[in-house]
Amino acid sequence: MASPSAEDVLTKLRALSAKQDITILKLSEPISAAVTHLQDAHQRTSDVSNSSLDATTPSSLEADLTHYRELFAKLRFSYVEQVSKEKFIRAIVGDPPLIVSPQENLDLEKENLEAKATLKALKTEVAAMVAELEEKARDLSRKYEKIKVETIKLEELPRKIEELENAVADLKKTQKTGSNPNPELNLPLAKTLDLVESKRRRKAELDRQLEQLQSQVPRKKKELDRLQAELQPLETKRQNSKTAAKEARRRKEAALGGVQDDLEERGRWFRSAEAGLKQVLEIES
Repeated sequence: MASPSAEDVLTKLRALSAKQDITILKLSEPISAAVTHLQDAHQRTSDVSNSSLDATTPSSLEADLTHYRELFAKLRFSYVEQVSKEKFIRAIVGDPPLIVSPQENLDLEKENLEAKATLKALKTEVAAMVAELEEKARDLSRKYEKIKVETIKLEELPRKIEELENAVADLKKTQKTGSNPNPELNLPLAKTLDLVESKRRRKAELDRQLEQLQSQVPRKKKELDRLQAELQPLETKRQNSKTAAKEARRRKEAALGGVQDDLEERGRWFRSAEAGLKQVLEIES
């Protein structure tokens, strides 16, 4: 049996999401409808319930719950008070009047204590059940939000898969034609992994050398600053000497009247003539 494609899975997920789009507002619709029916039957409304039916939100539902709890507590107190008064009046005005013995009061008090203990246990059990249900509801809400995010990612998968398939097809086509100028891209997987590992080692070595050179930068910079500080006076002295030499040459040329070249030529002639005469006359210097 062939596995379903990504498009089929995505279509089924969308259909399932459309059918099971559960929110707190939709869950409150049966409660709101029941409240509306009771209000129409008994003609009793309240400001909180009216506002909650006009715009139902999670916060308004929480406010409704608090409001109805307070109303129920008041109603229960009024009911118990009214029933107690009615029983007391009937016991007084009855014919014959109802006489309650102390033992019956003790028995009734004992039954009340047992009933209170049972009620307290039931309340504790109900509170635990409510806490468990709230925790499960929060867990389901987190899972639902996670599924929504994953569904969005799944919707993007077909496009990414298509792009990857096109890239693989282009790589295969390039490998078959051999038009790639870089021979390293045509290596098999094992040699490619070895090449990647060697490149990583080379990169690690270069990083290590770079770190060493960077650690030497402050010392080299200080040495450069010191050499520049020592070179500055020498450069100044060189410029001064060069300027002084130019000035001395200018003064010399000015003193000779511009015949320096002629004097040098005559001096060479005289020295050569002197050397020739000494050689002819065999005179030792």
